[in-house]
Amino acid sequence: MNLDFETCYQAMLSRDRRFDGWFFTGVTTTGIYCRPVCRVRQPRRENCRFFAHSAAAEQAGFRPCLRCRPERAPGLAMTDMSARLAQSAAALIESGFLDEAPMAALAGRIGVSDRHLRRIFEAHFGVSIRRFVQTRRLLLAKRLLTETRLPMTELSLAAGFGSQRRFNALFRQGYGLTPSALRRTGGSDAGAPLCIELAYRPPLCWSALLAFLASRAIEGVESIEGECYARTVAIERRGQWHHGWVRVSHVPERHALSVTLPASLYPVVAGVLSRVRRLFDLDCSPELIDAHLGELAADRPGIRVPGAFDGFEMAVRAIAGQQIRVTQARRLLSRLVEQFGEPVAGAPAGLSVTFPQASRIAGLAPEALIAVGLLRQRAEAIIALACEIVAQRVSLAPLMHPAEVLPALRAIRGIGEWTVQYIAMRALAWPDAFPAGDAVLKKRLGLESARALEQYSHRWSPWRAYAAIRLWEGEDRPVTTPSHEEVTPS
Repeated sequence: MNLDFETCYQAMLSRDRRFDGWFFTGVTTTGIYCRPVCRVRQPRRENCRFFAHSAAAEQAGFRPCLRCRPERAPGLAMTDMSARLAQSAAALIESGFLDEAPMAALAGRIGVSDRHLRRIFEAHFGVSIRRFVQTRRLLLAKRLLTETRLPMTELSLAAGFGSQRRFNALFRQGYGLTPSALRRTGGSDAGAPLCIELAYRPPLCWSALLAFLASRAIEGVESIEGECYARTVAIERRGQWHHGWVRVSHVPERHALSVTLPASLYPVVAGVLSRVRRLFDLDCSPELIDAHLGELAADRPGIRVPGAFDGFEMAVRAIAGQQIRVTQARRLLSRLVEQFGEPVAGAPAGLSVTFPQASRIAGLAPEALIAVGLLRQRAEAIIALACEIVAQRVSLAPLMHPAEVLPALRAIRGIGEWTVQYIAMRALAWPDAFPAGDAVLKKRLGLESARALEQYSHRWSPWRAYAAIRLWEGEDRPVTTPSHEEVTPS
């Protein structure tokens, strides 16, 4: 990312929230780096340095501000497609991938060599992968130190360090003080649920997000009560599965979501927080997108594309929901999880079972899925996809490039183009995915063919996924119907 000094300095002076997470300010006189929204006295121009990432600031010798807390900044939403490999690697790192796998496995996951991954990552972020990982772990540990009462041994493991001794040494080296010196009184007791906030760039249309998720909630897996979303969780780390639940509520006055999770998920807290960010699309830049969509976004700014807590789960939802009503798909999926999901003990009311893993589905015969109500072709497609994921021939991780994933999905019998685009929208977080064959979208825009809708949709590129969500969300409201000339190929 190229940073213009004057733009960054003016954004810092105005404390404009739209720039929060886009850059960090290092102050040479204090050795501290801050978010552009920091409320401390603003530094003189000649004392400022600007960095695209917190890891770059720390590599340059700056320490994170204890007031604005850079570890709480919203993530950077990248639109440069040439950087998607580096972004994909960063997303996997943020979810804790390298806490249990070597660098070669990370490179293999995104389809490049170890050497090439290191080169493009450093070119994009300005720091090595090793430094990026260390900064991520230190900043997560800093959050857990100040916001929880986790015992030091559990905290160091939850943050991704191999041992408390290693954690203590790196923390002192990076921040100039011991972990115990930073820890403050208060927070949650050991064994009690953790509560951590995740920041976003405003505006956020929370009501639209909840309505979308509520209409598709799977009984036993998800629950929406009032303004709160909850779901069950199953995450693997170092060969061990961790089961639990997560509850998410909106804190609009702080432009954040409050995330609560139980002690059973302490070891995978990084992965849980990363998945929550994806599910609620917290790293997008709504003002940029809304301005591009124009009139389509004018009445309800800040609508996000709901993501996926798990890529395989989202793909199964999409396949099961082909050419049937949302309510029918919910009933099918509820029967599927009741039959093949793992029970969760101690979960809040309404939550009882996790969505079945790909490894569980891959071992089934099609008749087992047909018995819960799926058509044979869809049952076979779900099992085939599960087998591809287990064999690591297909990855539905966020920010995987569609050119690598979508052809593999299309090759599976029973997965149509609508499903492929829907998976790209929600599982891959591809902002330009667009299901041109969708009957609701054609009806909303008064178009008769997928070809006409595909052509018309290019006015919203590269944010067509956001346009689709808005059109689905506003099904009961009129839109301007295009003229025949607008959609006829030249």
